[in-house]
Amino acid sequence: MGREQWKKIWVGSAGNMVEWFDWFVYATFAVYFADSFFPEGNETANLMNTMGIFAVGFFMRPVGGWLLGRIGDRRGRKAALTLTVTLMSASAILIAVAPTYAVAGYGGVAVLLVARLLQGLSVGGEYAASATYLTEASAPHRRGFASSFQYVSMTAGQLVGLGLQIVLQRNMSDAALHSWGWRIPFVVGALGAAIVFYLRRSMLETEVYAESGAAAEQDRGTLKALWKHKREAFLVMALTMGGTVAYYTYTTYLTKFLSTSAGMEKSTASLVSFCALFVFMCIQPLAGMVSDRVGRRPLLITFAVGSTFLTVPIMTMLRNAGTFWPAFGLALLALVVVTGYTSINACVKAELFPTGIRALGVALPYALANALFGGTAEYVALWFKDAGIESGFYWYVAGCAAVSLVVYLTMRETRDIDLGRVGAADPKTGQATEPSGATSVTPAS
Repeated sequence: MGREQWKKIWVGSAGNMVEWFDWFVYATFAVYFADSFFPEGNETANLMNTMGIFAVGFFMRPVGGWLLGRIGDRRGRKAALTLTVTLMSASAILIAVAPTYAVAGYGGVAVLLVARLLQGLSVGGEYAASATYLTEASAPHRRGFASSFQYVSMTAGQLVGLGLQIVLQRNMSDAALHSWGWRIPFVVGALGAAIVFYLRRSMLETEVYAESGAAAEQDRGTLKALWKHKREAFLVMALTMGGTVAYYTYTTYLTKFLSTSAGMEKSTASLVSFCALFVFMCIQPLAGMVSDRVGRRPLLITFAVGSTFLTVPIMTMLRNAGTFWPAFGLALLALVVVTGYTSINACVKAELFPTGIRALGVALPYALANALFGGTAEYVALWFKDAGIESGFYWYVAGCAAVSLVVYLTMRETRDIDLGRVGAADPKTGQATEPSGATSVTPAS
């Protein structure tokens, strides 16, 4: 890769890291501020209410996907990426200053809800904008490697959040963390977003977008244009389903699962998550390079097979792990399996659409799938736990992976397509060509 390509990847990844730091610290610090915004009572119920607001942010992601995907296709990837980080900074500030139940009753919940709505708008566009940017900014034979940095930066954001949590746990009393210490990460997130805003204002547009002529297309970034690629949009939703449920299970939910279900100390549970996620982050580029050599489908299929058949035993053993090392080993095994999805899903989705609809084509169906499955994963897990049938959630995760496995087995390879020619008109017929990575899946009747 050339110096300019690395610069694009660095700027895109740095912003993505801050975006996902702000997104994930809500989940990782929820155990500390859940009781601050609701009346004293059932701890599990308060955590469920707090995570219910977390899920609301996911339901705003389709709106953010549509709005910012449209901006990304009509005004460029840079414009969309700059706007997403602005929205995230505003949401972090709101959470940092939100009044507690003791001060303003349910007024604090209202502030929390508005902040999560803004975060949903921001992340709904950030995923697609960064996935598109990183994929387009790389050399054709290095797209898997380059796009893997999306989950490197996402995981780095979560690691910074977990690392900050560990530092605060070791230097503040539990009472102080529950009282006011949980606000610190949101202040840090707001400052980080302001720095990234400055960096993104000077970032370079991708050559694929600049040279494609997409800016001259009348219907670029519109739902009408997306409808012409509805089969690819369906594929994005289907291949996301299993991956997003598994990812959120072993990342944002893992710490709470280990502390509330496995009976670990919160600090130990956080350390398990931190160490497992660090290794997970490091292997993303390796898996991306493998996909550049053998293709995307083998990795996706490996993930789906592993998640379908290993989720129930892994989660069952995690519940009885007890100490750091067994829990770390099991968490790492689960995340290695999930790497088959996370390392390449960004480029697979971007490779399905033509340049003029790529950002929206990735954003909207992905955001819909996340709203339905990723954003509700923790709430579903807590619902099963509250109902006394926690193992039901393990089967739910495995079932979602099984559905995606069917899609992976029937889709075509996307590694070798030319991004500049996806959907281009055939010179003989004048009709748009079929994306070489399109699926031949026929929806079940």
